Amino acid sequence: MTKRRLDYAKAAPDAMEAMCALQKYADECGLERSLLELVKIRASQINGCAYCIDLHTREARALGDTEQRLYALSVWREAPFYTDRERAGLAWCEAITQISEGHAPDEVFEQARAQFTDEELVKLTLATIAINGWNRLAIGFRKVPDTYRPACGKFR
Repeated sequence: MTKRRLDYAKAAPDAMEAMCALQKYADECGLERSLLELVKIRASQINGCAYCIDLHTREARALGDTEQRLYALSVWREAPFYTDRERAGLAWCEAITQISEGHAPDEVFEQARAQFTDEELVKLTLATIAINGWNRLAIGFRKVPDTYRPACGKFR
């Protein structure tokens, strides 16, 4: 277990305001909240962000997602619990999160484009960018899991 390095919200409140504005846009963009939580969890799994996994699995449960789907998320390709739209969104999330590995392959883009409008695809990408940003803040400054306090509003 690691100890928090610093409180980034206190250290740079203007930066938090900017991140919260992006997060608010992503949360209110019109995409399904359940999909957005799956994307947040999956990106956080890839990045190894214990704080964000803890927070977003709680939020997913509060929205009614099942333990089965949350437990199987890291192996979503092999599990039958996800819709085609969720699968396309998760594949796109992974491609954007791991951008240096494949530069968002055309195949993944086309899979996403078959399930999302162009506008939705931009919104999904921004939501993925937001969680990757939060992951980097939480990991870099060692945010401790199970200490969630709303920075951008109330617990959803």
